[in-house]
Amino acid sequence: MPRRLLTIVVVLAIAAALAYVYVSRRPELMAAPPPAGAPAAAGGRGGGAFSQRQVPVVTAAVQQLPLSVQIEALGTARANEAVEVTAKTGNIVTAVRFDEGQHVRRGEVLVELDGAQARADLAAAEAALKESQSTFTRSRDLFARQALSESQLEQIEATLRANEARVASAQARVADTVIRAPFSGTVGLRRISVGSLISPGTVITTLDDTSVMKLDFDVPEAFVAVLEAGLAVEATSVAYPGTLFEGTVSSVDSRVDPVSRSVTVRALIPNDEGRLKPGMFLSVRLSRDPTPALVVPESAIIPERGSVFIFAVEDGIAVRREVMVGRRRPGQVELLRGVAAGDRVIVQGSQKIRDGTPVTESAEAPPAAGPV
Repeated sequence: MPRRLLTIVVVLAIAAALAYVYVSRRPELMAAPPPAGAPAAAGGRGGGAFSQRQVPVVTAAVQQLPLSVQIEALGTARANEAVEVTAKTGNIVTAVRFDEGQHVRRGEVLVELDGAQARADLAAAEAALKESQSTFTRSRDLFARQALSESQLEQIEATLRANEARVASAQARVADTVIRAPFSGTVGLRRISVGSLISPGTVITTLDDTSVMKLDFDVPEAFVAVLEAGLAVEATSVAYPGTLFEGTVSSVDSRVDPVSRSVTVRALIPNDEGRLKPGMFLSVRLSRDPTPALVVPESAIIPERGSVFIFAVEDGIAVRREVMVGRRRPGQVELLRGVAAGDRVIVQGSQKIRDGTPVTESAEAPPAAGPV
């Protein structure tokens, strides 16, 4: 019996020791309950003191300011018109009428092919046509004197029309033996020689109209609303340091790329001196006159998981809002949605708060700069 009593005493002592250790690590359990009618302790909503403690923050007002469009991108230069000169039919080259790098005019002869057979076929077709025309003329006189039936006259007329078609076909084959420039431009390297047997589709040379260059570049979809024909464009190339090429936007693609979330813009740049070449890589800067925009300091922006947020202050409470970012300039960002002019946004201290935290606003941040 004494041994059993001793065991019970030891167990109770161990339990008391464990209880003491637990309570000592949770001081809030040792606090006496508040007297009846006393106000609830901080943290009554949600059970935490963080949501009730006022956190000092620095805020700034959302301002409506004139903001200019400044877009920088990378683009590729393309010829205004470009084509690979080829032959329609297989034949032998008899003459080359251009020099590499030569400027040619529309309709100018570039290459001549062997046309002996085509001209012979044309002569035969023209002879048959002449005979058909004579026969048809005599047949009309006979038909008028009722010496020829109407069906016979129609058959002779059909033969005449067929011979006219053969002449037209022969003329086209003769024309195909002379390859002409489809538009004015500069020819590239010659890829054939006199005596070469070429087949349909064989590239003879290239022809580019580089008097005006097309410059294609991609712009983020956030700027789609401000893109339009006529906007000024400035471009630079590493090939010509310090040289500025100026042009204007000619068109904007009708679709936004669903992968890159960008739209292709095409600008036209005069190239009278011929310094720009097709395929050149250019840095592009696009600008537009200032337009009204809702602007906040850049420090108010909180990126998170592909979205952008800010903390606005409403009646002393921090409220988290999702926003859409538009144009930027040093230290400031345009917001396209989520705020209104005059709203107060937190620019310092947002890392110490969360949605619903009571805050104390300190002195307002310096006002935004003027239009740029």
